Amino acid sequence: MFDHGMIAPVLALVGWTFVMWVWMYATRIPAMQRANVDVAELARTGGQLVLPPEVARVADNYNHLHEQPTIFYALALAAQLGGAVDGLSVGLAWCYVAARIVHSFVQATRNVIMVRFSVFALGSLLLLALLVRTVLLV
Repeated sequence: MFDHGMIAPVLALVGWTFVMWVWMYATRIPAMQRANVDVAELARTGGQLVLPPEVARVADNYNHLHEQPTIFYALALAAQLGGAVDGLSVGLAWCYVAARIVHSFVQATRNVIMVRFSVFALGSLLLLALLVRTVLLV
């Protein structure tokens, strides 16, 4: 697990993002077909695509995987390039990846806000701990 430093957790989160991409289109396309959405008309008029909440939540999560995780990518690669990688740092990175995966499942399924917020807060604290470790080791 630690053989490749921060590269493996980075690749795992990128891979998870593509899992959510597949999930998004696997729910979105059938929902659009059921609703008889005219994509050309939406594009022409700039209309708003309104889909059922269980479909929109998956797309929302996919978008969220392009927000805070960008900090993780930059931090993990900075740690790797700066030689600030040890077992604890890699463990923190894997825990962050796990937190993002749990966050995805919570948001894309039942979307219990307090659970989702707690998982997000935990991920944020893991990221902060990784930042502090990286600063101290560089």
